Amino acid sequence: MIKAVKSKPLAAIGLICLVLWLLISPVKNYLSSVNVEPRAVLARGDLAEDELNTINIFRENSPSVVYITSIALRRSIFSLNAVEIPQGTGTGFVWDNQGRIVTNYHVISDANRIQVTMADGATRRALLIGAAPDKDLAVLTISAPAKMLRPIAIGKSGDLLVGQKVFAIGNPFGLDQTITSGIISALGREIKAVTGRTIQGMIQTDAAINPGNSGGPLLDSAGRLIGVNTAIYSPSGAYAGIGFAVPVDTVNRTVPQIIQHGRVIKPGIGATFADQRLAKRLGIEGVLILNVDRNGSAETAGLRPTVQYRGEVVLGDIIVAVEGVTVRSYDELRAELERFDINADITLTVLRGEEKYNIKVNLTPIN
Repeated sequence: MIKAVKSKPLAAIGLICLVLWLLISPVKNYLSSVNVEPRAVLARGDLAEDELNTINIFRENSPSVVYITSIALRRSIFSLNAVEIPQGTGTGFVWDNQGRIVTNYHVISDANRIQVTMADGATRRALLIGAAPDKDLAVLTISAPAKMLRPIAIGKSGDLLVGQKVFAIGNPFGLDQTITSGIISALGREIKAVTGRTIQGMIQTDAAINPGNSGGPLLDSAGRLIGVNTAIYSPSGAYAGIGFAVPVDTVNRTVPQIIQHGRVIKPGIGATFADQRLAKRLGIEGVLILNVDRNGSAETAGLRPTVQYRGEVVLGDIIVAVEGVTVRSYDELRAELERFDINADITLTVLRGEEKYNIKVNLTPIN
């Protein structure tokens, strides 16, 4: 026996199709009758002077900025073969037409191999010439034709003012050739280098600096290098409005020494000093001299070391100022001495017992 097919579902489907046709048909008719042209473009006019300056700074300086990849060698867990693994990226810039590249020490400190990508996309292997870890600076060298190298223009940092406009070019998060702008937020800041030593005189800026910007140039509104972007302050690890740069005056003193000697030749006085913990335990405000080198500058100048006399410790001279600038710790003493050249004669103010003396000392190279 054949059963009759229920017609209600078919009727519902037919009704839906009719409704859709009634809805779509007017839209199709409307679209077929409308003739739409692109909107007229409003003339922009000339770019603002400030915009033109930013554009010019990027065009002039971006060819000097390079992308740095540090590569580590790791042993495969499945074989004895060494595998190259990119472990970090950063920024650098062309220092001269001999192929020297300046960057941060922490960008390349753990690298087995360093790779530099130029602004035109060409990639070259870089070799480390030397570094100044206490300043977080390093100098690399690449083999490239002089015509491919655009040395960056050098400015000064000694006359910078808070509020000046600045620009940073770098490779944040691997996004190469990025420019950001801001102002100098503060001067004379202090941060810790990877060695634990304090880097003094740092430039603070609110120009956006993120991971990958390290080692890149901080430029003034004339497009001159005024600092090397080094660190950010950020609880999250990303941009938080506070970045720091090594001032160019420090860079311009340090880089030539690295190129010539592979390291910084530091000036000293031929003496060893008490560490901060001992000085604090003794209640000393200044830098206590523990020993002086035989025939060294300190001994020649008559500076007194700490000695043991009849079972008692007799404290040596305590350095409290260099050329009139107060020093309270070894870090501050080192920072002041490094402002002077080897063989310079400087005046140290020392506390000897209850009396203060000004003593002239000749600076000599130290390791």
